[in-house]
Amino acid sequence: MEKQYPVYKGKKCIVEAFDLGTGGEGIGKIDGITVFVPQLLPGEKAEIEITETKKSFCKGKIVRLIEKSPYRTEPVCSCAQECGGCTLQHLSYEKQLEFKRKRVKDVLERIGGFKDVCVLETKGMENPYHYRNKMQFPAAIKNGKAEFGFYSAKSHKIIPFECCSIADKRNDEILNAVKEFIDECHISVYNAKIHKGLVRHVVTRIGHKTGEIMVMLVLNGTSLPHKEKLINKLLTIEGMKTVVLNENTEKTSLITGRKYTVIYGNGYITDYIGNIRFDISPASFYQVNPLQTEKLYSHALELADLKGNETVLDIYCGIGTISLFMAQKAKKVIGVEIVAEAIKDAKHNAKINSIKNAEFIVGSAEDIIPEIYEKGCVPDVVVVDPPRKGCDAAVLETILKMRPKKIIYVSCEPSTLARDLKILCQSGYNMGNVQPVDQFGHSMNVETAVLLTV
Repeated sequence: MEKQYPVYKGKKCIVEAFDLGTGGEGIGKIDGITVFVPQLLPGEKAEIEITETKKSFCKGKIVRLIEKSPYRTEPVCSCAQECGGCTLQHLSYEKQLEFKRKRVKDVLERIGGFKDVCVLETKGMENPYHYRNKMQFPAAIKNGKAEFGFYSAKSHKIIPFECCSIADKRNDEILNAVKEFIDECHISVYNAKIHKGLVRHVVTRIGHKTGEIMVMLVLNGTSLPHKEKLINKLLTIEGMKTVVLNENTEKTSLITGRKYTVIYGNGYITDYIGNIRFDISPASFYQVNPLQTEKLYSHALELADLKGNETVLDIYCGIGTISLFMAQKAKKVIGVEIVAEAIKDAKHNAKINSIKNAEFIVGSAEDIIPEIYEKGCVPDVVVVDPPRKGCDAAVLETILKMRPKKIIYVSCEPSTLARDLKILCQSGYNMGNVQPVDQFGHSMNVETAVLLTV
């Protein structure tokens, strides 16, 4: 009979981490059982306490760090260990990039079966701080005063903060102005437990290149008392362009509702990725790190190596970011996206950039791609940039029928990338070098681009 080792909640033991998990937690072993420990780095040894047990693994927390990694750094944010946003601030940025490359390579080998794959060094940021152009701050009351913060990891507990090191610095001014307004005008703050109170979230968007600012208050109601006072306070901040109210009166974890009301300005800000201009509305999907997005999409354009006579099919095109990059060099680009608002934005952005060779179709990729193939669409280049779940099976099947000369796969999730690449390569495509790009510094998230050729 196989020997059983007791691992129970509250048990203390010594663990040495040998890798990082997908959430940035250290991975170790206790009596042959895998244990995940937040804030523990590979090569570090610690006394831990078991906090949760499952059938095949357990979780723990650090009680005492015995041996430190030479790559451990002091987090910039005072709330880094509690906040669910930055899980790797305690690891040097250089080492973060190495682990992201390793994560991509390991997953391609384990799930895709690619033993000799060449994964290039991760393209990182010159400055991995204050890069996010969109932030969402839940509201709370602390000591009778309005407060904004972030949700702690895997909960709805709000962690107050002094300054977020990955957000644009002007967010501090914005939040101070909103807090002053709430306190002075006695505006209620939302309490999720009882579903009462008015202000739920403050959402900010700040153009990286233009400096234009949008502020949106998410309300558990239909109107905001004394809104003129809020506008006047916000207008003291340089770059303020528009203020929007969003109605979300549902008992939901979703941040925004469907109705938007512009109370100042024209309801959008402008920004650029490369030389392409984008008008960004409150509901627009727009990459939160435009500098790294430019690196990623420029690399995709380089992989396409367009000569000017190609038809490019951009599947899961969003607001047309990659489509508009490709349209500068291609004969024609067709973008497909299920979100109607995104297609509306894509058409608008093509117009304001005087790009006339881009066509956008709204609908689910699994329905539209087979349909346009049956109508005779045989593209030279296919670009896919799917959500985390990867490409739908019907989409991959149709791509293989189309048999484009080049497929450029842009991915935000290495595991589904590996799964889909395996299918494509088993059907005759050859995979080139894999390029990771760091879009989200201090987290384990990584974007990847790879070229497949017949």
